[in-house]
Amino acid sequence: MHTPQLARVLGPWMAAAIVVGTVIGSGVFKKARNVAENVPETGLALSVWVLGGVLALLGALAYAEVATLFPRAGGNYVFLREAYGRMAGFLWGWVEFWIIRTGSIAALATMFTESFHDVLRQALYPGQSVEVLAFWPRQALTVLVIAALAALNARGTILGGRLQVVVTTVKVGSLLLIVTLPFAVLALVSEPSHPPRAEYLSPPWPGSFGGVNWSLYGAALVGVLWAYHGWMNIAPVAEEVTDPQRNIPRALLGGVLLLVALYCGANLAYYLVIPREEMRELRNTTVATEFCLRLLGPVGSLLASGIVMTSVFGSLNGNLLVGPRLLFAMGKDRLAPAALQRLHPSFGTPALAIGVLAGWSCLTVLGVGALTQYRLPVVLGLDLNLPANKAPFDVVTDFAMFGAVAFETLAVASIFVFRYRLPTADRPYRCWGYPVVPAVYCLLMAAVLANMFMTPEQRSEARIGLGFMGVGVGVYLLAYRWRGE
Repeated sequence: MHTPQLARVLGPWMAAAIVVGTVIGSGVFKKARNVAENVPETGLALSVWVLGGVLALLGALAYAEVATLFPRAGGNYVFLREAYGRMAGFLWGWVEFWIIRTGSIAALATMFTESFHDVLRQALYPGQSVEVLAFWPRQALTVLVIAALAALNARGTILGGRLQVVVTTVKVGSLLLIVTLPFAVLALVSEPSHPPRAEYLSPPWPGSFGGVNWSLYGAALVGVLWAYHGWMNIAPVAEEVTDPQRNIPRALLGGVLLLVALYCGANLAYYLVIPREEMRELRNTTVATEFCLRLLGPVGSLLASGIVMTSVFGSLNGNLLVGPRLLFAMGKDRLAPAALQRLHPSFGTPALAIGVLAGWSCLTVLGVGALTQYRLPVVLGLDLNLPANKAPFDVVTDFAMFGAVAFETLAVASIFVFRYRLPTADRPYRCWGYPVVPAVYCLLMAAVLANMFMTPEQRSEARIGLGFMGVGVGVYLLAYRWRGE
């Protein structure tokens, strides 16, 4: 029987754009507020962004070896299945499809629509808090954006890849603008209304090492990990990357290093303009919007909305490009409906898998919209009312991050399994610093997971995520294990 194979059409620049473009989405513009809320000292707060980048780099050093060993569609699903068995692969697919990927797509698309709404409001009614589009028309627009990008990626992988390169280039330029804007304002504006001030960086550090609240530091790190989340997205499309043994490691390591530099630079710029006490109170706008507003006035607010809108659009496209490859791979293994492995006869893309992922993402948008709008008290016996002091966006991202951190850490740890089982396998790329580098990564990520259970603001999301994994175990045992598939 013929096994469907995806064409290798993604070159080195497209591979790098997938790594960088799917990561730079909403986190770098919003999560600085969460860090400021949990970490009082600016130097320590910036260290959270550095640590998040170091973790991503350590993970990428190990992950690149695994990805080049198995350059197949599906990414983590393939690595977990090969290392730990079919149930581990299925559980990743279960959590990735129902929570992580669709939650990410829904959150990004919602933020795109909100940023678009901000642009309309500022263009039509400058300085006024006017609702140009009502709530449900905005949800309809969100669904339409998801559907349009899904249709584009179904038309051809090369189309989605080219769009990713263009949008990623714009996003990198936008972050460079944020990094340099405080210094440009100082140089070009004689009397800026909100000049950047070095004293906003004080206090840089706590009085003593024992004065650090490590639980809150860990909570801040979860938000930063969301901002860095997506650097593994090259693996699901590895089957479509040209010369994968060279291009995958280059895209992973080069992309992560660029992200660390951009993120740390942008957050330093934020702290030069917005005092930490004021940053932590920015619940109804992004930090980037307030930053640009203070430096450039109303024009800056409009610029920031455009930057955020473009950024989340690129990340949204990247997720709709790589996400369906999981369903395609699971369909080939009969751990999902076999129809999901079908390729479009004209375009050569997993069009049905793209449609299924986009469809569930659209339903997620509408479902979360209904819960948010009507504040439904009980659904299926669970109290789903959002905490009064926590934004819906943060609830969704924390919920998604629990499953992501758990399984992605196992994917990185699979390097130990493969070094033991496949000692003579051809490895064009070998992890630098093995076994210390992957061991440090796994230990630190395990500490992050444990901290989620101990932090009141994230405990509910962690428990629900663990329970959902338990449901996945039951589904696997009932639907696949006992049927002998």
